[in-house]
Amino acid sequence: MKVLIIDDEPHIRQMMRLTLESAGYQVDEAADGAAGVDRFGDGGDYDAVILDQKMPGLDGLETLRLLKERTPNACVVMATAFGSIELAVDAMRIGATDFLRKPMTPETLRAAVAAAIASKASRALPAAGQTRRPSGPVEIAILTMNGFQIHRGPDVASSSFEHVFRVIHVADRHEFTVNVSIDPEAVERVARLTHRRLAPGGAFWRLQAERLLSAFIWTEGKGPADGRLTVRDVSREDLDIAARWDRE
Repeated sequence: MKVLIIDDEPHIRQMMRLTLESAGYQVDEAADGAAGVDRFGDGGDYDAVILDQKMPGLDGLETLRLLKERTPNACVVMATAFGSIELAVDAMRIGATDFLRKPMTPETLRAAVAAAIASKASRALPAAGQTRRPSGPVEIAILTMNGFQIHRGPDVASSSFEHVFRVIHVADRHEFTVNVSIDPEAVERVARLTHRRLAPGGAFWRLQAERLLSAFIWTEGKGPADGRLTVRDVSREDLDIAARWDRE
């Protein structure tokens, strides 16, 4: 397996190189986005790319777009010390396979690369020229954070206050279930503020549940100890989305 590291910090590249080489990967490096795109070529030589988000010149998201335009099925792991869960979802909408938080442990890095390569075959390929972020909402069937894959469970009844997700730690294939409950008071608050009653088992609240679980794994690097989380509130931005939500 061969990996390309694109990062402007030499000591970070060295740490990632040594970690991955010790796991049996062949590793190439590039010190910025433009050099990384040149080194990547048509992508045929690489099983995965580790791409820093914050770099001089081409930033990570623009570099990601260029890589995906060349090779829509490229496995790209975005890495950043400055990111948020929103940035992670943006990157995956463009086509990133995983999003890795700096500083990272060697285990987390190896897990993220393993997750990227394992996910490659299961991801639908975008049509040529369609790698840029679309203007409307985009469904992401599998989110991958720090080497954990988050799989949506089956749709639930519209009256259900509980959404179930299957989570897999790709490095060791450990699998567990997380139940994310929707607080009835949160449903009532959204209905009161938006004058719209969105079913707790519907798509809007499923998205809220997915974001809460993703944020937990993003910050903690593990699942909740008891396998349960609860959505108790929504952001002002999500209230605005709820007010015009038309996908129930």
